[in-house]
Amino acid sequence: MMDWTDRHCRFFHRLLTRRALLYTEMVTAEAILHGKRDQLLGFDVSEHPVALQLGGSNPARLAAAAAIGADYGYDEINLNCGCPSDRVQEGRFGACLMAEPELVAECIAAMRAHVAMPVTVKCRIGIDDQDGEADLQRFVEVVASAGCRLFVVHARKAWLKGLSPKENREVPPLDYARVRRLKASRPDLTIVINGGIGSLDEAEALLAPENGVALDGVMLGRAAYQTPWLLSDVDRRFFGEAGEAAAREAVLERLVPYLAWHLERGGRLNNITRHVLGLYHGAPRARRFRRHLGENAVKAGAGLEVIREAIEIASGRVVAVEDAA
Repeated sequence: MMDWTDRHCRFFHRLLTRRALLYTEMVTAEAILHGKRDQLLGFDVSEHPVALQLGGSNPARLAAAAAIGADYGYDEINLNCGCPSDRVQEGRFGACLMAEPELVAECIAAMRAHVAMPVTVKCRIGIDDQDGEADLQRFVEVVASAGCRLFVVHARKAWLKGLSPKENREVPPLDYARVRRLKASRPDLTIVINGGIGSLDEAEALLAPENGVALDGVMLGRAAYQTPWLLSDVDRRFFGEAGEAAAREAVLERLVPYLAWHLERGGRLNNITRHVLGLYHGAPRARRFRRHLGENAVKAGAGLEVIREAIEIASGRVVAVEDAA
């Protein structure tokens, strides 16, 4: 998710789940070829497994960017064919590419020729008036013919004209059944469902076989970011790993050395703490924790004492004037 799942967010999320596949925010091929690569692509080894999501529509440039991503050590290259923003459309990438499956296939083939890891696609169930079942089936068929074996399908169509990116995440109705029918028609492909999934209970329900058809995976977006603590139960529920999840306070303590590393290199505290604001969502003192970090981590010179204070507040060891959330 653009401006959300940066390397700091992913490091934090990896403290909550060892097994879930993490995705970068979408990075354009042009930015990788001409921008500050370490800033765009650098990540901590603990983030594995991690996928690099690319934006673009030029096969040669995408191939070059994918090769660079491979050199950085990513585990998967994903082509974004689902983002509906105006900025993305102007660059001829994102959801508008669903209207050009042959071009997407060329891009996939070019990237696969340059990297050894899987090259995958994230898409919608349709765009604008091109949202019939046959349209999705054709898109997947053409792209799969180029060697793409995994599709992450956001179960909403995208209106490229008339709706904002936020509205495109909420207004078009979800159609999980269409994604199931896609899987039924292409059992040879790995189909991962995305869109509107707000809890692990909902994820489990979507993964349950229906009429003999089982989806292969679930992608969480906003829920994982806004209520990250749900990730702490992913390994047990979906990967069968035994053991209790670490407490929230223990997760923050494990984050402190990473915060110190970032500050030593001239970074700002809120570059990282903005991603942890929802950690205590639904727990006592959540509002106080969020408010303390939100107000103090942005200050010039804010240091580790801010996160230490937030831990004390969330634990209840510090008495505050305001009422607990």
